[in-house]
Amino acid sequence: MIVKKILVVMAAFAAMMLSASAQSGAVSPYSSEGIRETYVKKEVMIRMRDGVELFTAVYEPKDRSERHPVMMLRTCYRAAPYGEDNYASFYEYAPYVDAGYIFVFQDVRGKNKSGGDFEEIRPFKEGKVRHRKEARNIGQTDEASDTYDTIDWIVANTFNNGCVGQMGISYPGFYATMGALSGHPALKAVSPQAPVSNWYKGDDVHHNGAFMLAETVSFQPWFEYMASNRTMQKGLTDKDFKFPDIRGNDVYTDFLRIGTYSNITAAYGDSLSYLRTVREHPDWDEYWISHTVTEGHMHDVRPAVMIVGGLFDKEDCYGALDTYKAIKAQSPQTELYLVEGPWYHGGWRRHPSPAWANMYFGEDVTSSSFINEIEYPFFAYYLEGKGEKPAAEARVYDSGTRRWCEFKDGWPLVGIQDAAPFYLLADGTLSCRKPDDDKVTTYVSDPANPVPYNGTIDQKIDLNYMIADQRFAGMRPDVVTFVSEPLSEPMTLAGEIEAELVVDISTTDADFIVKVIDVFPSGFSWREELGLSWDEYSALGMPRYEMGGYQLLVRGEVMRGRYRESFSAPVPFEPGKSEAVRFSMPDVSHTFKPGHRIMVQVQSTWFPLVDRNPQTFCDIYTCDESAYKPCTVNIHSSSCVKLPVVR
Repeated sequence: MIVKKILVVMAAFAAMMLSASAQSGAVSPYSSEGIRETYVKKEVMIRMRDGVELFTAVYEPKDRSERHPVMMLRTCYRAAPYGEDNYASFYEYAPYVDAGYIFVFQDVRGKNKSGGDFEEIRPFKEGKVRHRKEARNIGQTDEASDTYDTIDWIVANTFNNGCVGQMGISYPGFYATMGALSGHPALKAVSPQAPVSNWYKGDDVHHNGAFMLAETVSFQPWFEYMASNRTMQKGLTDKDFKFPDIRGNDVYTDFLRIGTYSNITAAYGDSLSYLRTVREHPDWDEYWISHTVTEGHMHDVRPAVMIVGGLFDKEDCYGALDTYKAIKAQSPQTELYLVEGPWYHGGWRRHPSPAWANMYFGEDVTSSSFINEIEYPFFAYYLEGKGEKPAAEARVYDSGTRRWCEFKDGWPLVGIQDAAPFYLLADGTLSCRKPDDDKVTTYVSDPANPVPYNGTIDQKIDLNYMIADQRFAGMRPDVVTFVSEPLSEPMTLAGEIEAELVVDISTTDADFIVKVIDVFPSGFSWREELGLSWDEYSALGMPRYEMGGYQLLVRGEVMRGRYRESFSAPVPFEPGKSEAVRFSMPDVSHTFKPGHRIMVQVQSTWFPLVDRNPQTFCDIYTCDESAYKPCTVNIHSSSCVKLPVVR
């Protein structure tokens, strides 16, 4: 039965994405040719209240027998394809095409064909006039006001039903969040998906003050140059930009060879503005606060909102949960929903299979399942008046039992979970009992030989590292491991994991990476677990990987030690003095099944995912190689991880 379901789901997605047709040679209604037959495309420059004009592509159904709902996507990437004779394909929007939606795609200011200047995570401005009053409100613009002004034009210039929706993934997810703050009465429903929210504490650029090296340095050159409106106005392409040759092998070797942050900025000639921003704002300051919309600005969210996130999203795992919690706390009147599934970044819209890398999650987490059963019904209810509201505020996937769980009153659970401490004992075990004596587990962290973030040789940060096998790390002397006995009954976690380390170190600074891991039983096999033949198993696209003893990374996070007391006022360690390092990790939803074991790994490098801490209390963004020193780390047995165990 399970094989038949899998094949049906995969075939359905293939039909949607590849436009399979019952008649040979027929044009799919979702292909660019099919969209041309049923839609009229026009490109317009919509004037904002400060005079800046934004490029907007509008696809309007030719059918005018009834007025249509609107779906809007604002992007810093490209509202392509450009040209009124060039039509996009809408395979991933199939149910919206079937329902006759108007589609609106817009380049945000400063990007591609829009005017104005671009600003990273452009701040929300409190106290501005919501509606357009150009004479009084020049200069009081942000992404919320740009959304408002755009919707004003859409409502007045298309054959719409007065109901507008907005969605976006990643950076465009941030624009969807800002749209939700626009206050436009026609904006009825918004879905920020993996939205950027806080580039210092949890998303993209930093995690808990630690710089996310490889991802940021790989992304920013393209983003600053190739996505700018000045680049497009000059007609420049990738070939016109000669970025420094700092790559060539694998990410670990390349970034280790580059060395310090100052070497990176020197290689770019200090031409990347965001690398300068990172250097100029090493601590949590007014810059980061003003560029974090969830810091006190989510108090008046009027449309219904459905936040979507991936439990294993390597870019914005933090952002979806942070945005949801901010709206829930600051705007309790909002009709708010959360969907968290076992997905990588954008996987809810881009992954057709029930399997991912070495893991099987099920046929009800595929892209077609999400779009047709979760996302579209949300918009259909609020924009078309069809169907019903989501049954529960939170729909969260349990990555251990491989099933969806619904929580009527939202997330995290209230009153039915405990922050259960598991202590890191010196004999390498995890214990629910705090030890009577204080012993230590010791390792030496050498920034000249950092622990790799993954067990494979990668040309870029691996999409799969957040569900990767951690056995490679346990083989290193600079990674210490603590493991429980096999569980006799299931243990379900739902919420934040808290790390409470008690450490003493030989230098004045260090990072601390804590990983919570699910150790699979000896002899475990997905083929046998699912009852599949080898041919059926191969059809899933899963590798023949040895899963017996697999160490699944459930959650891992870094804490830059200097920020243990305050992100805004770093303090050095006193060598040899015991100190507490406390931090939380993004929420998990995972059941450790009977026969599985709970493992915790602690280390001080995670390279090149995270930059190397010199382990001396210096300016990491300007220091040279002489600042980098080995550090002896003692983890005291009073250290623990607090797991959100559901009673």
